[in-house]
Amino acid sequence: MGSASSSSAAAAAAEVKLWGGRFQQRTTNAVESFSESVSYDKKLYKEDLAGSCAHAVMLAKQGLMSEEDRDAILKGIAEIEARIESGNFTWRSDREDVHMNVEAALTDLIGEPAKKLHTARSRNDQVATDVRLWCRNAIDNLVKKIIALQIALVQLALDNEGLVVPGYTHLQRAQPILLQHLLLAYVEQLERDAGRLKDCRCRINFSPLGSCALAGTGLPIDRFMTAEALGFTAPLRNSVDAVSDRDFLIEFLAANSIIAVHLSRIGEEWVLWASEEFGFLIPSDAVSTGSSIMPQKKNPDPMELVRGKSARVIGDLMTVLVLCKGLPQAYNRDLQEDKEPLFDSVETIGTVLEVTTEFSQNVTFNRKRISASLSAGHLDATTMADYLVNKGIPFRTSHDIVGKAVALAISKDVELSKLTLEELRSINPVFEDDVYEYLGVENAVKRFQSYGSTGASCVKEQLQYWCEKLKLV
Repeated sequence: MGSASSSSAAAAAAEVKLWGGRFQQRTTNAVESFSESVSYDKKLYKEDLAGSCAHAVMLAKQGLMSEEDRDAILKGIAEIEARIESGNFTWRSDREDVHMNVEAALTDLIGEPAKKLHTARSRNDQVATDVRLWCRNAIDNLVKKIIALQIALVQLALDNEGLVVPGYTHLQRAQPILLQHLLLAYVEQLERDAGRLKDCRCRINFSPLGSCALAGTGLPIDRFMTAEALGFTAPLRNSVDAVSDRDFLIEFLAANSIIAVHLSRIGEEWVLWASEEFGFLIPSDAVSTGSSIMPQKKNPDPMELVRGKSARVIGDLMTVLVLCKGLPQAYNRDLQEDKEPLFDSVETIGTVLEVTTEFSQNVTFNRKRISASLSAGHLDATTMADYLVNKGIPFRTSHDIVGKAVALAISKDVELSKLTLEELRSINPVFEDDVYEYLGVENAVKRFQSYGSTGASCVKEQLQYWCEKLKLV
């Protein structure tokens, strides 16, 4: 009984809600605590203030408030922003969200004029506007971080000119490739990642402001004016769609998830390469950790975490997908739950990009270990098949001949290049002395010439393209 009385007393002492005119009872503490979102959506304060300024200017121009009230509102908003920036603003959970906190604080500050700011506006279109503005800025920042990682990878490629490494398929040694070629594959993936974010930004950049709760308004507002003031391409055409759509969030989180997968694959490859079993990659002490029990250990932990955090980003996407899948039109309070996964996805991808960039800047490649590994796996077998094709033998027949040559080399525990001409001719008389110009990993790499291949001239063209694009020359 005492607990219930205490809860009722606390609720009675709470501030009257700005939406509370038709209510006879106040919300309980439990409901208020459960419903509030200001603890995390206060992150949107800059966007919320910007939207309010644009809205106030439009209302004054359309004769829906006086210029004096507009100026008072703009001055008050500037004061609130200064307080927030300096840490002197009190965020109150009984004011529910960032929008009500700002509006109530503005009313405390300037009085009656503040009450005109919500004319022809709902928290439904307000939050949709704020989130679109926030996503737009977040994408711009993520694209910058992607470019920084691309630059680090291209620089790493420039620092390792001519280094041949085993190329893998099915995690089995396949063909020799230049390390530069592999590093530039990462750069290409990141370019598509940046492209997806930019495409997504185009669809984000439409304004919901003025759509109100869902039906628009009968007041003479100018949605094109506020859209232009906030840097949007145009207002969204349909007010129901404007307040209920979260496609742009799903698309954004999907793009982040693909980035996370790409970075996870880099992480996986580099964790493998840093192992004793591979020994190809040596992270510096600055980006490694040790073991609490095994003093000899040096772990590439940052890249393991890069790999692990991809699950978190994918989970954020799944959260919003499931959140939206059963919602009727138009706005539903469920959509309040979109912000935490959004913020988490963006923050996680941002830090993962930064750490991967830093790791890339603090690794070297063990040329001796890599060189020693190249003799295993008969990486020049396909190049030998190309040799036979050039001799006029159909590829399938060439494939069979080379398979037999590989079997012979395995039986003798030698590389293909160590088989004698007599031994090769015992398989097929087409072999001549010039076959040795195709054998060995260095010769094999030199033979690649198709566009986009690992041949030195092709890789040089790729590097030149990226150096110019990323302004490294």
